[in-house]
Amino acid sequence: MTNLEDALGEIDVLAAAEATDAAPEKSALDDKINEHFAGAVVRKDLVKAVRGNAVVPSYVLEYLLGQYAASDDEATIQAGIDSVRQILATHYVNRNEHMLVKSEIRRKGRHRVIDKVTVTLNEKNDVHEAEFENLQVKGVIIDDVTVKQNPKLLVGGVWCICDIEYFHSDDQRVVPWILGSLKPIQVAGVDVDHYYEAREAFTTEEWIDLLMQSIGLNPEQFNERGKLIALTRLIPFVERNYNVVELGPKGTGKSHTFSEFSPNGILLSGGEVTVAKLFVNNASGRIGLVGYWDCVAFDEFAANRRTDQNLVNVMKNYLANKSFSRGTSIYGADASMAFIGNTTHTVPYMLKNSDLFDELPDAYRDPAWLDRIHHYIPGWEVAPIRSEMFSNGYGFVVDYLAEILRAKRSEDFSDKYTDYFTLDTSISTRDQDGIRKTFSGLMKLVHPTGEANENEIRALLEFAIEGRKRVKDSILRIDATMRDNPVHFRYADKTGVWHDVATLEESQYPQLYRRDWDARPDTDAGSGEDAPTAPHPTLAPAPPATSLAAAPDVPAEPTPTPLAEGHRDFNAGQKGVSYENLLLPYLRGASKITITDPYIRMPHQGRNLADLLSLLATAKDDADEIDVLLVTTEEPNAEFKQRQLLMLKSIKDASDAVGARLAVQLDDTIHDRRIETNHGWRIDLGKGLDIWQRPSDNPFDFGRNRQEFRMISSAFTVHYMRMGLPHD
Repeated sequence: MTNLEDALGEIDVLAAAEATDAAPEKSALDDKINEHFAGAVVRKDLVKAVRGNAVVPSYVLEYLLGQYAASDDEATIQAGIDSVRQILATHYVNRNEHMLVKSEIRRKGRHRVIDKVTVTLNEKNDVHEAEFENLQVKGVIIDDVTVKQNPKLLVGGVWCICDIEYFHSDDQRVVPWILGSLKPIQVAGVDVDHYYEAREAFTTEEWIDLLMQSIGLNPEQFNERGKLIALTRLIPFVERNYNVVELGPKGTGKSHTFSEFSPNGILLSGGEVTVAKLFVNNASGRIGLVGYWDCVAFDEFAANRRTDQNLVNVMKNYLANKSFSRGTSIYGADASMAFIGNTTHTVPYMLKNSDLFDELPDAYRDPAWLDRIHHYIPGWEVAPIRSEMFSNGYGFVVDYLAEILRAKRSEDFSDKYTDYFTLDTSISTRDQDGIRKTFSGLMKLVHPTGEANENEIRALLEFAIEGRKRVKDSILRIDATMRDNPVHFRYADKTGVWHDVATLEESQYPQLYRRDWDARPDTDAGSGEDAPTAPHPTLAPAPPATSLAAAPDVPAEPTPTPLAEGHRDFNAGQKGVSYENLLLPYLRGASKITITDPYIRMPHQGRNLADLLSLLATAKDDADEIDVLLVTTEEPNAEFKQRQLLMLKSIKDASDAVGARLAVQLDDTIHDRRIETNHGWRIDLGKGLDIWQRPSDNPFDFGRNRQEFRMISSAFTVHYMRMGLPHD
């Protein structure tokens, strides 16, 4: 028996659509990009074309493509691709071929390699020594000047192009490897003035699309809000000491930006973090990661349940004051921090039972620590990554954009909204800091010259306010004492009109969002005599439920009929049969359901499963979750196996997002077709879920959307039986 995750691990999940050799058709935006940024942009699909088996970040590949294929001429691009492929084939060190490369260096005496290099100080011999990750060579002497010019070699390591020489000595203490030269993979410099001038040629919408393509995403697959969410992940690279959290479902690309986008950021797994590694080593006095990197991102942050309270305390001080103390010394740094984690529950479930920080380790759910977070990215609004979401258009070579963003870290755009808008004075200093820093970062990204009109600034300001409000509202759930000073997240325009800002989940689930919160009218929010006396939006009472008597147009839910054991027969050609009348009455109210059906392989069979799951999700309360286990067989034909697994993954992603949490087990020994629930029912399905004729080619056939219009393909019988309730 195999679960879906293990089966997917054997294939390339993103290879659902095979790439073609034909070049993608250029858009008008692509032509404009090449016209104004010639030599600094590259076609984004080329990274996949040259990657092969090279396990390197995208910025390394784009650095090489920028040297050889930064053009819109197809012949030049193809020649550049060939050159990069040849360079990777000749110089990239594949980890499982390290001995072959070592032998080559020995044979030739000198060879150029592309590898990740980390440097340590050998205090005993008073020398710096380099270690090559894939080549698996260490103890290579590196001169102090090179280390001083590239301090990141000491913390985390840097991808480099190096010349390695071999000289054997009879002295066993002498390493035979000699570093001839070292060149970090990064652009030498950028023309910021040209960047500003070229920006003027693009509309705001075009510029946002250019940035989306630069981080490898297809802007056509995202709405305006989705684009802002994607760009918010870049703020830690352009804004100093910016603290952001993103929690959301698996597979939404949360860590992609931090691992692939910039050589100025480093991605750590949650379990790798220590005070010495992150801040300063007391024994050596050497400063940690925050002293060398623009952004330190923590992956799988929510999964790390073992936490060091000392680390939490030091981090708390750093997040607030940009400094930390170790021993008798106080250090300062400007690294931003991003905390990335997966959620296992839906938003309404978290709102009903806990808060939006529910997944974090307990040590980090401290209100004082959370209050240092400037913005909460709603990762549940991001769709799981699909092949069509990646861009084939032109975008900046990511290393070029990374250097632009680094150059702008010293600027401050946090007050650019003050010509048009004023924040409510009830918003605390820390809340305002979060709003201003997010706004400043978005301005640097979207309007790098600092010039924007009122509507453009309004959109960025509202998004910044919403992200900080999401943090504050969750803190108020955790610590009720902080509700004594109500906060009004709103702003006034130049005419004095106040505009309230609400999070999207607050608008979608108002009663869940405000559960157990006191109704506290905010009659003196501190905004002057013209401030309205409406209830505070954060602490407002939930609207009263509308009675059915007052709304005769809303049909009352029918009284359920008692469920009975027995069987039902169905004939070929019969219509009017749906899962809603066939299965739902016996499944309603169950929190665990097991579906056993060996044939969930073809697209129409997957559609049937998705129909049933969506019906279960609709029948439950928004804030509840149910666990569904599908036991099915794996497609034996290798040609169709990948299609089946990707189909099941897509169904799982869609189902998990609405609270019907799907797990899939692949078991080739099953034959029965049945459904079992944890509240005492077993349904034996004679034909399984696949009971209808295959859908017609008519895209407007009513049967595509309504099961009642579908025709039963062959006769079958369904048996309903009561079972003993499980002991758990």
